[in-house]
Amino acid sequence: MKVLKFGGTSVGSAQRMKDVAKLITDGEQKIVVLSAMSGTTNTLVEISDYLYKKNPEGANEVINKLEALVGEKKKRADKYKQHIDELFSTEEYKQKTLEFVKSVFDYIRSFTKDIFTLFEEKVILAQGEIISTNMVTNYLCEQGVKAVLIPALEFMRTDKN
Repeated sequence: MKVLKFGGTSVGSAQRMKDVAKLITDGEQKIVVLSAMSGTTNTLVEISDYLYKKNPEGANEVINKLEALVGEKKKRADKYKQHIDELFSTEEYKQKTLEFVKSVFDYIRSFTKDIFTLFEEKVILAQGEIISTNMVTNYLCEQGVKAVLIPALEFMRTDKN
């Protein structure tokens, strides 16, 4: 079985996600690994840094910016809503994906209220990939492609080695 990995630029816009979908839907079964949308991981690292410094207000400010930024820092809109509107053609999948993305940002915000360790940092850093993978999986399903999302956090385990 083939395993294909696509980086952040490859899933950095709705059109690029559609291009990835074309590449992976050749009729053969495969495992596809997606990075977070370009720029997302660096921002999640910044959020984690604020939380390590016990600055939840700073973390929430950066979370809000991540949720709202489009390309340039001066241009404001809902980044993920814009991509979702461009990616999906049905209201059902637009709504389903918007609700999922909102739940991820709510989950990230939940870390501003509790103790923060290396474990929580790893969970936060995984959220970018979780969002992009969910978006592409939902897009494939909307297109009638049989696709299954298998979150790595549910089956991969690491230890100190």
